[in-house]
Amino acid sequence: MHVVEANGARIPAIGLGTWELSGRTCARVVEQAIRLGYRHIDTAQVYENEREVGEGLRASGVRRDEMFVTTKVWTTHFAPNDLERSTKESLVRLRMPEVDLLLLHWPNPHVPLQETLGALARAKQIGLCRHIGVSNFTVALIEEAVGACPEPLVCDQVEYHPYLDQAKVREACARNHMALVAYSPIAKGRIKNDETLARIGKMHGKSPAQVCLRWLVQQNVCAIPRTSKIERLSENIDIFDFTLSDDEMSRISCLGDAGRRLTNFGFAPKWD
Repeated sequence: MHVVEANGARIPAIGLGTWELSGRTCARVVEQAIRLGYRHIDTAQVYENEREVGEGLRASGVRRDEMFVTTKVWTTHFAPNDLERSTKESLVRLRMPEVDLLLLHWPNPHVPLQETLGALARAKQIGLCRHIGVSNFTVALIEEAVGACPEPLVCDQVEYHPYLDQAKVREACARNHMALVAYSPIAKGRIKNDETLARIGKMHGKSPAQVCLRWLVQQNVCAIPRTSKIERLSENIDIFDFTLSDDEMSRISCLGDAGRRLTNFGFAPKWD
C-alpha cells in the first residue's frame, strides 16, 4: 500500500471516507473496503457512525495494527476538558484504545486555538491517539496552529479535487512537513462526465474517477473517496498500476480554480 509520510505518520494514500454512511450500510462498506485492501478509514464525531465503523473493522478480521483510523473532534468540543472527554467517548464507540489520527474538524474562532491545540496535543501524550492534525484549516490557520502546538501536526484534511485549486494549502502543508488529505476527491461524482479526464482515462484503460485519484496520489496527497457501492470501492483503490505523464498532470490541474468549492458552511473560515 502506497503511503504518505508526514511528521512521523505513515498515512495510506487511499482511504475510505464515511461521511453520510450510517447503520448496517456503513459497517458493511467498511468491512468490504478492508477486505479489498483499504487500510485507512476516516470517520468523525459528527458523522454519528463511529460505532458502525468499529463494527466493520472488527468484522473484516484484519488486525488493528494494520489499519489507520482517523476520527475528528467536532467544534462544540474544543474547550480542553470537552476535547478530552469527547475523544474518550469516540474511542468507546469505536471500541478502540486509541485512534491513529485525531483531527480538529473545522476551525472554531470562539475557542482560543492555542487552548484547543494544547488539549489535542495532550490527547496524544496520554495515548488517546498516535498522531494529531487539523481539517479545513487555511494557510494562515496552518501557520498559527503549527506555531502554537506542542506536538507535530501531521495533516490538514481539506476539500481537494481537479476543480478546486489548493496550491496555497498544499505549499503550506509541504513547508510544515504535513500531508494534505483530500476529501470529496472526485468532486462528489461531478468528474464522471469530464471530457479531459475521460480522454486521459481512455489512454490508460481507467475511469475518470481513477484518473482523478491517481492525479492526487501523484502529488503525494492522500485521498479519502466515499462510496456505498461495492464496485466503486474496488475501482477507487485500483490506481497503482498506471502513471500519469507530466503533460496529463498539468492538463488536469488546469481544470481548477478557487471558486469551485462544493463544501461550504456559514461557519467556514475565509478561504485562501
